[in-house]
Parts: sequence; structure tokens; C-alpha cells
Amino acid sequence: MESTFIQWLAEPALTHFLIVSAILFALGLMAVITKRNIIMVLMGVELILNSANINFVAFSRFTDLSLDGQMIGMFVIIIAAAEAAVALAIVLNVFNRFNTINLDDLNILKG
Repeated sequence: MESTFIQWLAEPALTHFLIVSAILFALGLMAVITKRNIIMVLMGVELILNSANINFVAFSRFTDLSLDGQMIGMFVIIIAAAEAAVALAIVLNVFNRFNTINLDDLNILKG
């Protein structure tokens, strides 16, 4: 029993990457849903984007997509960097105005 498990872990296959991606996606989704801090929510979004990148690159590696998955992965990384810069600028602006980054305390923004 143990030797088959070790053989399964010896060479990474598509299943391994999909498991890691699913774990990252679940952790990112939990962070987005449960956290009240804006920065933690942004970190959850980044985890979700990274899980999508792992899927793109893994499917590109283990199928006949050639370099399409890597190119989409690079595009997602560029978009994530721009999203992080804009989101942190918004967070700094909110903190300067309301002196908090707690999402529960920002009920003034509801309209």
C-alpha cells in the first residue's frame, strides 16, 4: 500500500496540480468570504488567480495546447499585478478617509 502511494507521488501528474489548485482556490474563497479586512480579501483574490494560473499551465503542459496556457498565465499575472496596484491605492484612500480598513466599519459607502 505504501509503495503505491510513494510511486504516485514520485512523478507529478495533472492530478497533483489540480489538487494543489483546488486547495488554493478553496483557501482563497474562504479568505474572500470570511475575512473583514480589505487586505486579507485582496490576498484571497490573489490566491484564486494563482489557482487559475496553475490550472492553465498544468493543462498546457499535459495536453496538446503547446504554449497557450503559459501565455494566458502570463497575462493573468500582469492583470493581477495591475489589480493589486489599483486595489492598494483604493485601500490607502479608504484608510485616509475613514481611518479603518475593516469592511464592517465601511457601511457609509452603501449609499
